[in-house]
Amino acid sequence: MAEEEIVINSPNVPKGRKAFVPLENNPEVMSALVHKLGLSSALSFHDVFSIDDPELLAFIPRPASALLLVFPISKPYEVFRMQEDTDRLDYEGKGPEEPVIWYKQTIRNACGLIGILHAVSNGSARHFIESGSDLEKLIKDATPLAPLERADLLYNSQALESAHQSAASQGQSNAPAAEDDIDLHYVCFIKDAKNQLWEMDGRRKGPLHRGQLGEEEDVLSEKALDLGVRRFLKREAETGGGELRFSLISLAPAVD
Repeated sequence: MAEEEIVINSPNVPKGRKAFVPLENNPEVMSALVHKLGLSSALSFHDVFSIDDPELLAFIPRPASALLLVFPISKPYEVFRMQEDTDRLDYEGKGPEEPVIWYKQTIRNACGLIGILHAVSNGSARHFIESGSDLEKLIKDATPLAPLERADLLYNSQALESAHQSAASQGQSNAPAAEDDIDLHYVCFIKDAKNQLWEMDGRRKGPLHRGQLGEEEDVLSEKALDLGVRRFLKREAETGGGELRFSLISLAPAVD
């Protein structure tokens, strides 16, 4: 498809589906959501102010189990997304033998929620889910389901909707209405049990394998950043005229 034919799509699902009030891009809000669902308070979300300045990176608790990239949908990104997905089959993975749990987004304005769920459902964060919690039950119920059935599980989860509503009301800025079109999108990078880096995006055809990491490398390691976030930013800079607006949030040990 020629670039001039590309129309920038909203990162949301079609109108007529359930819509959530968008989450504020705020680590405290995100932490409140996952703690309410049942993630241990030993983990929380943190702003990442630089991926190139060692002094600023040193302030981020490690190891980081997940990294959320938040960015406005751009025409270059849409071109890349469509090209990369063209020859991919829709993901049909299910069951505990799969390296990751991937969630397809079918709730409008819920890309932040889907990104957060990818962060806490995969990798080392799984060890911090409290027994008997809503989050433990959600992941247990989701694991054996195919992607569309799994999406329906999230769509109909009252516990998830309640936690999201509670978190969305805690932001410092005026929240958009649930039915508004929002151009911000969330992508999550996680490391699985076999040290593989994955890009998790409920808007794509499935989880995206981005490369092999070492056992001691986390999602903020130099190699993980090169395979994930830096590659994304380089592509945007080269194809989008150099204007980059993005933010990064890590899931990592909480700070007292």
